[in-house]
Amino acid sequence: MTDVNVRFTDERLANGLRLIVSEEHLAPVAAVCIWYNVGSKHEVPGKTGFAHLFEHVMFQGSGHVAKAEHMALVQGAGGTMNGTTWLDRTNYFETVPSHQLELAIWLEADRMATLLDALNQENLDNQRDVVKNEKRSSYDNRPYGDWFHKLQELVFPPEHPYHHPTIGSMDDLDAASLEDVAAFFRTYYAPNNAVLAVVGDVDPVQVRAWVEHYFGSIPANPAIPALGDTSLPPTLGHESREVVEEQVPLPRHFFGFRAPVIGDPRFDALEVASQILSGGKGSRLYRRLIREEQIAQDVSFFALGLIGGASIAAGQATVRPGVDPAVVERAFEEELDRLGKEPVTDDELVRARALIETFELEALQRVDERADRLAMYATLLDDPGMINRQLGRYLAVTAADIQGAAAEFLIPENRVVLTYMPLTESGSGTGDEETVA
Repeated sequence: MTDVNVRFTDERLANGLRLIVSEEHLAPVAAVCIWYNVGSKHEVPGKTGFAHLFEHVMFQGSGHVAKAEHMALVQGAGGTMNGTTWLDRTNYFETVPSHQLELAIWLEADRMATLLDALNQENLDNQRDVVKNEKRSSYDNRPYGDWFHKLQELVFPPEHPYHHPTIGSMDDLDAASLEDVAAFFRTYYAPNNAVLAVVGDVDPVQVRAWVEHYFGSIPANPAIPALGDTSLPPTLGHESREVVEEQVPLPRHFFGFRAPVIGDPRFDALEVASQILSGGKGSRLYRRLIREEQIAQDVSFFALGLIGGASIAAGQATVRPGVDPAVVERAFEEELDRLGKEPVTDDELVRARALIETFELEALQRVDERADRLAMYATLLDDPGMINRQLGRYLAVTAADIQGAAAEFLIPENRVVLTYMPLTESGSGTGDEETVA
């Protein structure tokens, strides 16, 4: 087994900001990654989409940075940057030439400290419209675009914070007031709710001094609300099905299963199982559905790790023209069923481990990926050291582990099946939903 040995320091400033620094001088670049412990799961009914809206607002200027200047400054310094929002978190990141590191640290501190100085109704309205257009183009008006949102609604009950999509609803976005948005920022964008990871060609002492100088005076928020109980039964206890008639080119099945949270060894087993099922042309689903039976255009299976009571394992298969969709669904489900009834072969396990090891080691060569993973493990698991152990966990998964996880979770009583069908000439586009107890 190839060892992973990412060395880092881990400390907290007096205001609660968690600072992780990893020094690596292989190339003259540095990565800055800040994770805020706020995602769509922290939103309340009637105010969905706020976490994602803030990802956009955070690039509209702050007390000492003009509108859109954050991006211009980073790119002008030869760097790259972006931000993303998910159910469990929001993150922002820059990769810059190492001599521009102070700039990236200052930019992140300035918007944490002074974003509200630049927030006004014009900026809010502008970014609200951007998000609404994103929702239309990426989800509402794209073939199969809302599949994951429908999956969320069926895997997680209405009262659970994972039930609604990160993008939010049009009604909630329209109703968001300037004070609503400002209150969300004051609540969650605090140093004691953030992890800052700095990785690469850096001097840890200098990084610590810069972070203290720029972040140290930002006050903590001692009243960040607790999330509440997110626990769930390990499985759904039933099968749910929905047929969606839309403007799609071909029938496509999506499959979803409630799965264990990140950090659970059974989730590791499902990730390794995903490689056996759909990791390239030698995988089970590809070999049977595409190469041998030639009934599907494409196939995939993957695990999406979460921490709020459960994760999701999901897959999809696009039906080849002229093929009965029921035939594709049956073949896909038979392969999942077989995974829980008999152990995978030694050759399959060796291949899956090799694919995972290659992916993990290649990813960790990049300073931006190291920074992201250090911040991720610190935020989600309170354990940045997982960056050095996760590969070993994957490689330790056995055939029995995979069979056990599949037999527990990839079963009809824990299954959601979404089938997208092209509109017929008389079709209304209304889906039929059925829950099988």
